[in-house]
Amino acid sequence: MRPDQLDVATPCAGWALRDLLAHMIGQHYGFGAAARAAVPATAAATATAAQPDAAEFAPRPVRADAVAEYRASVEFVLGAFAAPGLLERTMYLAEIRGGMTFPAPVAIGFHLIDYVVHSWDVARSLGVPVTFDDEVLATALQIARAVPEESKSGTPGAAFAPGIGTRSDATLDQIVAILGRDPDWAP
Repeated sequence: MRPDQLDVATPCAGWALRDLLAHMIGQHYGFGAAARAAVPATAAATATAAQPDAAEFAPRPVRADAVAEYRASVEFVLGAFAAPGLLERTMYLAEIRGGMTFPAPVAIGFHLIDYVVHSWDVARSLGVPVTFDDEVLATALQIARAVPEESKSGTPGAAFAPGIGTRSDATLDQIVAILGRDPDWAP
């Protein structure tokens, strides 16, 4: 990606690539912070005060080297998700309905679906292909189908737009359509 591409349009209404990357970087840091603060399920009810607040998830301004900034956020979240025992813990996500606690595998699934879709968004914006292995796509399709309708309302704060129909049999096209993207979108 070149710096002159930061202002290209994306499938995310009203967001240039710069805005999308700022969101993605912020989400990596937010989910990473939530994973690092994860607690055993039995302690979740009393441990939320020590959990990251919504500011941890805020978009991070993209500066001169967007690729390096993005890579650093990826390293942070992957390191946090790789922590021993994380899958047996709970994660507090301050952004969801004013803050909610979820089993770590569920919270990680939220992040996965966001990144499958946003990877598609970035690729479409740049006019390059994006591919995922079949297991990732199968998991992402299950998660996309389970996203509650209120999260697909298209209103401010909703994670996704309302689903649209698609005639495509391609799993990635189905995923993005379920979450309000037109699989045929082009800049």
